Amino acid sequence: MNRGQPVIQVEDMVKRFGHFTANDHLNFEVFQGEIFGFLGANGAGKTTAIRILCGLSLPTSGKIHVAGYDVYRDREKIKKSIGYMSQKFSLYEDLKVYENIRFYAGIYGLGLTFIKRRTDQLLEKLGLEYARNKLIKDLPLGWRQKLAFSVAIFHNPKIVFLDEPTSGVDPITRRQFWELIYEAGNEGITVFVTTHYMDEAEYCDRVAIMDQACIEAIGTPADLKEKFGAEDMNQVFLKIARHQRRNFTDSPPIDFPLSPEGGRTGG
Repeated sequence: MNRGQPVIQVEDMVKRFGHFTANDHLNFEVFQGEIFGFLGANGAGKTTAIRILCGLSLPTSGKIHVAGYDVYRDREKIKKSIGYMSQKFSLYEDLKVYENIRFYAGIYGLGLTFIKRRTDQLLEKLGLEYARNKLIKDLPLGWRQKLAFSVAIFHNPKIVFLDEPTSGVDPITRRQFWELIYEAGNEGITVFVTTHYMDEAEYCDRVAIMDQACIEAIGTPADLKEKFGAEDMNQVFLKIARHQRRNFTDSPPIDFPLSPEGGRTGG
């Protein structure tokens, strides 16, 4: 891919909760229009990192800029420049479809005329014109997830953060969801997506793989498969995880060198 300007810059990001380290010196950049996968098992530290990048939590230390803003000083500016969809469903189930859209659009200060026009366009695009006045809880999960993503980018943010957005949906709906992600990337929106589905790594321009609070590998799916001699990204992840568990169990922790792109390597 042709990389644009970096819209996320992370240098030595650390997040500790007491004696527990959730993010251990993370280093990476994400570029404009890139689909960047942030992968790892549950508990690896993905959600902690995404909360920091969204301005929802402060790091313990490190230099971090998101959409050109500093996470220490400009958290409110960051929030206005991004979209966010959590791993738990993020729309209000007891509001109607159009009411949810209007509510979230209003938070970003969009005008009523613009909201009405964009709402009509969005519902037509998703094939949900019939559901305008339906309660969110009455829609199938797959449709709710796709609507939540569309609402997250309704204000055309520079970056959209998706925290395990396809959890619990069937494979066909997952593929349809990724078609929406591709479209957003083609429109110049940077997509930062966390997932524990290794097959979804194949859909990303680049991926970072976390294990035990560290980034152990970063690169394109093709490069990582070649580097680790793997047929797919699931094998890449298993090789990284097994290597790290073996070192953790049998010997003192290894200080892996930084890769050329700034993350620690596990090979």
